[in-house]
Amino acid sequence: MSVRKLKPITPGQRFRVVNGFDAITTDKPEKSLLAPNKRSGGRNSQGKMTMRYIGGGHKRKYRIIDFKRDKAGIPAEVMSIQYDPNRTAFIALLNYQDGEKRYIIAQNGLQVGQKVVSGDTATPDVGNAMTLSNVPLGSIISCIELRPGQGAVMARSAGAFAQLVAKDGKFVSVKLPSGEIRLVLAACMATIGAVSNSDHQLLVSGKAGRTRWLGRRPRTRPVVMNPVDHPMGGGEGKSAGGHPRSRNGIPAKGYRTRSKTKASNKYIVERRKK
Repeated sequence: MSVRKLKPITPGQRFRVVNGFDAITTDKPEKSLLAPNKRSGGRNSQGKMTMRYIGGGHKRKYRIIDFKRDKAGIPAEVMSIQYDPNRTAFIALLNYQDGEKRYIIAQNGLQVGQKVVSGDTATPDVGNAMTLSNVPLGSIISCIELRPGQGAVMARSAGAFAQLVAKDGKFVSVKLPSGEIRLVLAACMATIGAVSNSDHQLLVSGKAGRTRWLGRRPRTRPVVMNPVDHPMGGGEGKSAGGHPRSRNGIPAKGYRTRSKTKASNKYIVERRKK
């Protein structure tokens, strides 16, 4: 994986850094795994705007991703590594021995022609999925379930990975990308390896229009709003907005909003670093 810095032949390209797409092997998605993806524009069923700064953007088809990896013991060959407009990570098309095709989140180092497998018979190789109880200590993992059979919910974005740091009975300790160490049931599935496209964080869009293509509209700064619209609004000229806070008054810098009685608190061994 690599990035390319473009020559400044236009103002929009002067600072632009683009993905080299070295890992991508095809630009044709598997038609049987595509689904319609309707945009809401931030509107609810009555047509009223309930989320600001959403709208427009390029039309997309949703790629149906197998987050559960529940075809246990059946080897699959990686047919291609593809771009997915709905996520930052790349995806891999698998062709199982029984003829079924599925998309998965591609791990870093996954190659076309490589064989991957899931279940208790899997070895701890990149792209294989197995229960956390079978993963060796210290392994780099991604696409982790939080409840058995739920499907992967943690460490799914570009370059993300977690580390298995301890095993204790029916729980294992996992160090998450945020730095938090959390207990997860050992029966949950995880995939070996870090998520692909780790260079995503180095990209620079170069112009505002590229953000519009992603479906994001311009965001109004609270300081330029009126007092009726935001606690930080109002005042003559460029006056300071007071203490940084959200639209409904919650402080923005370091204020703890997590409930002290939240049920999952007991599973957190060490909080994320500030």
